[in-house]
Amino acid sequence: MKRVIKIIAWTVFGLVISLFALLALFMYKVQNGFPVSYETEKPNLSLGANQPAILLFSKTTGFRHGESIDASKPIIQAMAKKNAWTVFETEEGGVFNEEQLSKFKLVIFNNSTGRVLNDEQQAALEKYVENGGSLMGIHGAGDNSHHWDWYVANLLGTTFSHHPLNPQFQKAQVQLEVGADSSFKASLPAAWEGNDEWYVFFNQPKDAQVVYYIDGEKILPSGNMLWMKDKNFGMGKYHPVAWHKRAGKGKTFYTSMGHSQEVWANPAFSQLIEQGIRWSISK
Repeated sequence: MKRVIKIIAWTVFGLVISLFALLALFMYKVQNGFPVSYETEKPNLSLGANQPAILLFSKTTGFRHGESIDASKPIIQAMAKKNAWTVFETEEGGVFNEEQLSKFKLVIFNNSTGRVLNDEQQAALEKYVENGGSLMGIHGAGDNSHHWDWYVANLLGTTFSHHPLNPQFQKAQVQLEVGADSSFKASLPAAWEGNDEWYVFFNQPKDAQVVYYIDGEKILPSGNMLWMKDKNFGMGKYHPVAWHKRAGKGKTFYTSMGHSQEVWANPAFSQLIEQGIRWSISK
């Protein structure tokens, strides 16, 4: 009997250790990316004549917000039809070359996580933006999995720390920044209720114009989990959730909202994305 108990105990112990090891590996991969392959073949582009072209890029090598990505595509396509834009959807990085990027007014990193472009492709995107192109990032595009200094500095202007875990999703009043650029905030609602996974950054975004913010003192910001004991802080009362910046001659816009498909069902969020696209492709 004692032998049986010992066998059971060691089996349970082994399973617990294995689960911890798998969780640790998963967390490492989320932060540092899963195995990466880089697509280099140039795609055939079929873009609408005399219509501003948008590159909707949804490749992930880190955590994949699959439901949000799937929900976003028909909504952005509907926006394009309404506004006479053309959208090219892809999850392959071959389009990131100087010749083909020049055909787009805007590149959207649609919850794109991890290292998704090789060095040459990253350089092509940097040149595209600094010479007058626009770059937009949605939610996961702002986590710390990209390992790309230019991208972090010019899209975010700050560094991701964590997101709340208990609870992970929380309701918050999303407030329009009074001093926001009038050309951006036109037609945007002054306030609305969001239910999202609120990203916490180490600092306020540098050299950025905030569009929307929440009261960071009205959410529970702790991201402590198992061995992570230093993620119990937030950004304070003024917690930006959407902002834009300049990068050379180009523009960038980022919103940390957009974790789930339910967020895309909120008309106010979709309106923000639509206005962000309009602003990004305007001269």
